[in-house]
Amino acid sequence: MTSQGIHTIDTGFVRPGFDAAYLIVHEGHAAFVDCGTNHAVPRLLQALADADIGVSEVDWLILTHVHLDHAGGAGELMPHLPNARLAVHPRGARHVIDPSQLWAGALAVYGQEVMEKAYGQLRPIPAERVVEAPDNFVVDLRGRPLRCLDTPGHAKHHLAVYDAQANVFFTGDTFGLSYRELDTEQGPFTLPTTTPVQFDPAALHASINRLLALKPEAMYLTHYGRVENVEHLAVKLHELIDAMVEVALDVGERPDRHAQLKQALTELYASRLAEHGWQGDRAALMHWLGTDIELNAQGLAVWLDRGSR
Repeated sequence: MTSQGIHTIDTGFVRPGFDAAYLIVHEGHAAFVDCGTNHAVPRLLQALADADIGVSEVDWLILTHVHLDHAGGAGELMPHLPNARLAVHPRGARHVIDPSQLWAGALAVYGQEVMEKAYGQLRPIPAERVVEAPDNFVVDLRGRPLRCLDTPGHAKHHLAVYDAQANVFFTGDTFGLSYRELDTEQGPFTLPTTTPVQFDPAALHASINRLLALKPEAMYLTHYGRVENVEHLAVKLHELIDAMVEVALDVGERPDRHAQLKQALTELYASRLAEHGWQGDRAALMHWLGTDIELNAQGLAVWLDRGSR
């Protein structure tokens, strides 16, 4: 799908329609927003070829944040792009220059075999190619401003990218998840993501409101694709953030907390999807949202352990 020079690239991570990177083409040059994992690099290079853009005409890779499904392939991609610089939140810059801490953290969760298969080795990026993008930093794509807004809530090192020409945001995970398999006649269904370890509900509410203040006509989500009717979706996101926080506080410190969180989140999402007119059964819900339920339960538990603040 192409609109205003924006190309959606399925990175192939996990399943089709799960993980997107974006290519913005303007005046014969280009910028990527997010890049997926190492395994996505051939798809990104093919997207350039399909858009008739040479690798030397890519000026930027912008990372919304450094979680590996968004940024794990940056070190593999950058050597293919001789003239590109990488823009990243100041809190994330050190992790792309030296990804050893990112690797160690993910390794502790997933193990060596899964890490190698899902992500591949993380490669460092020379510091001179890395540009820190603080709040309101503007990436200039040949006269097309791409404005980076500090948008914590999902992660402290998260930014969202506002493309004024197209009047759209590239939201990373700030505007939640929205899988096309959950669309109904009511439109897309959006779901907040509390992936460990920096979920902050108050900050996430504020970040969503900050995106809406610019009145974008659409959001481009990493998971997955373009969604419109953004004011309505934001209302639903705010409601679900509050409902998920209530779930976490209700479960509290029970000995079987993780299982209780997963069960309560499953019931919550099933109820909201039914209201949305989705006809899938419980097995289908777990097929599409099982991984997110697991990660959201983990993230809410970390938030509880941090003192629910």
